[in-house]
Amino acid sequence: MTALPRLPERLHHHAYVVADQEANRRFFEDILGLPLVATWCEDLRHPMTGESTPMCHTFFALADGGALAFFQFADPALHRLCVTDTPPRVRNFDHIAFKVDDETYAAIVARLRAAGEAVRETDHGYCRSCYATSPDGLIVEFTVDPPDAEDIAARRRADAHAELARWLAGDHRPNNRLRPGHG
Repeated sequence: MTALPRLPERLHHHAYVVADQEANRRFFEDILGLPLVATWCEDLRHPMTGESTPMCHTFFALADGGALAFFQFADPALHRLCVTDTPPRVRNFDHIAFKVDDETYAAIVARLRAAGEAVRETDHGYCRSCYATSPDGLIVEFTVDPPDAEDIAARRRADAHAELARWLAGDHRPNNRLRPGHG
């Protein structure tokens, strides 16, 4: 398979449905420090139901020009149609992650703790991460790369297909010798 002539430049936005835009704004803007940069209020003609309903679409800025985007519907029935009835029992694998520097990482952890929010930190070896959950259940990860991140990425790029083939063939041995306690 041939690669694209040019990879996508960046994440434009990641969208998520929320029940309460103000609770969501407090979490992302007041606690995490991501500024609210756009609010679009529209009438949505839902493609599945054909009904028109007011909706509010907010955007919180990222440094590269991307954004986290959130929808709230005036119709609670439409909200129920757009969210899962039963979240998975183990939820941490469904998340969005952002690269930050050491100073920003420390500030985010401090802000979360000061606000009484749960925060989990993990050293993956190839990066260090903290995780928090928004009022509507979106798990956000903030990641700091180690100084040798480019070398680590080059090594993984070189064997990415071989490692996937090995895994798919049934050889499930770990290859992350960088994670503390797993080498």
